[in-house]
Amino acid sequence: MQPITNWKVIAPWALFSLQAICVSFIVTEEVAGALLGEQAIGILESNILEYLILTALVVGLIASGFEIRKNITRQKRMEQQVKVASGAFAKLLEEHFEIWKLTPSEADVALLALKGFSIAEIASYRETAEGTVKAQCNAIYRKAGVSGRPQLLSLFIDELLGGIVQPSPVH
Repeated sequence: MQPITNWKVIAPWALFSLQAICVSFIVTEEVAGALLGEQAIGILESNILEYLILTALVVGLIASGFEIRKNITRQKRMEQQVKVASGAFAKLLEEHFEIWKLTPSEADVALLALKGFSIAEIASYRETAEGTVKAQCNAIYRKAGVSGRPQLLSLFIDELLGGIVQPSPVH
């Protein structure tokens, strides 16, 4: 097993552990004080230790606040990137549909096919016969220069990846 060296993972858990220890100390002190009354002695009565625990909790609280703020900012940025990517994919689809000169009906069928709907589901959704949907799919594949749905989907995946992934040559 590989040791954990990523501080982005370790720091929040270390902070959580520190806060848990501090809370445990305070709870133990209160329970001991309630059960033993004035008989509680030793380290539980040390004001210096209480101040250290309180300082650790304040530092932990501040650090937790910064971490939460950073995570919210990161989440907003990622949501924005997903919106941009979704919009880019929709634009990519529209551009290809225009280049291929798909009719509005063919564009609808192509979109549903790319989403993974079956011929029967597309026909039911569009309230047309399955034969009509099959004919539209064949027209789409012909105009796109592919032999079927997997190749049609592959066109868009390849374009989205932008040549990032190249298959390894077979030896």
